[in-house]
Amino acid sequence: MNIAKEPTELVKSPSASVQSFDPKNDQVDIDLVTSDPISKEQIGRSNHWEVRTQEQSYAFLPTKADEDQSEIENRYGKRIDLIELTDNPKDRSMFINENPEVGTNPNRNKQHGFFFTADNCIGCHACEAACSEKNDNPAHLAFRSVGYVEGGSYPDYKRMNISMACNHCDDPVCLKGCPTGAYTKHAEYGAVLQDPETCFGCGYCTWVCPYNAPQLDPVKGQVSKCNMCVDRLEVGLKPACVSACLGNALDFGVIEDTPENREQCKTSIPGFPDPEITHPNIRFQQTKSMPNEMTRTDSMPVKYHKGADGNFKPVIDQKAGKAKHWNFAKLNSRENPLVLFTLFAQAAYGVFLIPFLGALFGIEPLVSFTQSDMFLPLSLASLIMTAFALLMSVTHLGKPMRFYRGFNNLRFSPMAREGLGLALFSMGCGLTALCLLPSNDWLVELSASMLGLDLVTLTEDLPLPILVKVTGVFTLLAGFGGMFYMNKCYQIKARPFWHHLQTATSFAGNSLALGALVSGVIVISTFIFNGATSETINQASLTFTSVFILGMVIEALGLLKHNADLNRSENEGGAAHYVQCTTFGKTYLFRNWLLAINITLASALLIANLIGYNEVSLLIVWLALALVNCFTAAIGRALFYILVIPTTMPGAFFWKNKGFEQHARDIGLADNPATGVAPLAH
Repeated sequence: MNIAKEPTELVKSPSASVQSFDPKNDQVDIDLVTSDPISKEQIGRSNHWEVRTQEQSYAFLPTKADEDQSEIENRYGKRIDLIELTDNPKDRSMFINENPEVGTNPNRNKQHGFFFTADNCIGCHACEAACSEKNDNPAHLAFRSVGYVEGGSYPDYKRMNISMACNHCDDPVCLKGCPTGAYTKHAEYGAVLQDPETCFGCGYCTWVCPYNAPQLDPVKGQVSKCNMCVDRLEVGLKPACVSACLGNALDFGVIEDTPENREQCKTSIPGFPDPEITHPNIRFQQTKSMPNEMTRTDSMPVKYHKGADGNFKPVIDQKAGKAKHWNFAKLNSRENPLVLFTLFAQAAYGVFLIPFLGALFGIEPLVSFTQSDMFLPLSLASLIMTAFALLMSVTHLGKPMRFYRGFNNLRFSPMAREGLGLALFSMGCGLTALCLLPSNDWLVELSASMLGLDLVTLTEDLPLPILVKVTGVFTLLAGFGGMFYMNKCYQIKARPFWHHLQTATSFAGNSLALGALVSGVIVISTFIFNGATSETINQASLTFTSVFILGMVIEALGLLKHNADLNRSENEGGAAHYVQCTTFGKTYLFRNWLLAINITLASALLIANLIGYNEVSLLIVWLALALVNCFTAAIGRALFYILVIPTTMPGAFFWKNKGFEQHARDIGLADNPATGVAPLAH
């Protein structure tokens, strides 16, 4: 289905027809928009969607206009009549399937949504099948899925089924997060629509959505999702999943209009994430009594406990026991490129930041270093590290050749801003290196001997020292912007394990520690080989050691705070910490011990700076610290991606169950496409 975002004109099709349903006689009426002759094949259908003769009365939207709701707000304080919020005319075409027709639903510009009655859902999955059939989805994708929560004891054991698709939220975090601008919130029906052909497959929308609505297809390398069946809505039909529901569990309409035979319109239900995250346009009815504790049938270590207010809140479900394991092999994941991307980008910023900022503050060894020939290689090293980081981020995309679309949504997306900041940082490193070329004695001699160019004479009228400072300051600011929005990318309400101060302390700590190690090796080795005084080497070593310890201490404090908070947490963040302390318990402790060893060795090096040392030994200690710290950072960042548990909807025993998916891969069952287990490629 192709939907143009900004149609510029409305062109009537001479052979098209718009259909409406008359509930009094259960017949479909054809309202021709022109007197041009049409064929018999066109009667009873529209270019939006074919209205089949077997459509039942419950499949049609009401044709009666609601009362004036231009000033009526929903329970989140948003207007229901969306046309009041736009400059678009009410007869704007959505250009569905390139058809310029406009639907005749009198409530077309009001916020619509799904109504789900859990009491009626029998778990037949007819809604899933109808949705997948209409959208031609492969077995491993489903825009709508049915999950289960259950509880109690025999003979009063109860299961509740939950059918969930996109909720077309008032605050669509997928739209704000997508860097390509593939999402649009339409005034027509309030539908949040996504264009797979604009998407480049980063999957960020799947991270920020709490409901598993956007689906990343690793085969096609792009995301797609529920489109509210707007093509059916335009001809007066309800979405395919609603029309297929056997138990009258699903209904659809203007969001605050309670359907017939419904007693409740709640915004929450056991297993449903906090509606305050996105203000979803779905309403629930669940009147049957449920046990005080409901468990999920999938492998997620989360269950739901009824509070004093009658609402169910997530708590930790210790399904895996309390034994600690290594599971080093499981650190390998499809997010490996992002592990390298974040570590190299943070290190690259630290490599440039520490010497240049130290020189600006007048630290004598760093002032002399930035005026030496070796500042050019250091700037180039930072540029190369950032380029490698950006390459890793591109390889993570499902459609790598569309990487340039990552700047389309700078207005909202932290990921787009992160990419822009790092791109500008790379440009700043390159400009700084360019301004350093004429002052580099080795390059001046090489160009004179090989090319016959006198770089000094050619650039003698340029204020090169000032230009180096200007480009350097620009580089620092651009890099800070990139690092700031890198942190913002992971401050996701739907992922409580990441939505914490520890993410910022980890990123900042790694930037300082890794940057101090790399730049320290370059600066100290330069001083040693140039025969600098012991005092100069000692002061430089003292500076880099102090920054390294500061970075490690910042990360350690963040980890202590993270551990303390998540030990008291009962949400998905606490569940992720439970997995961290059990499934990866030994690996987690090993990383923490390595971090303590890093701080201890660096502190010993700091003492050595004060009492005297051997210069060659100094380099050996720095290299040892670098190796230990790189290993520590890699383990920590791999755990960062592996452990996160999102505020996701419950799955079934097989479908949407990470435990079953891993089991299917282990025994080879996943090789059968009908199993519905997506490949691990990305």
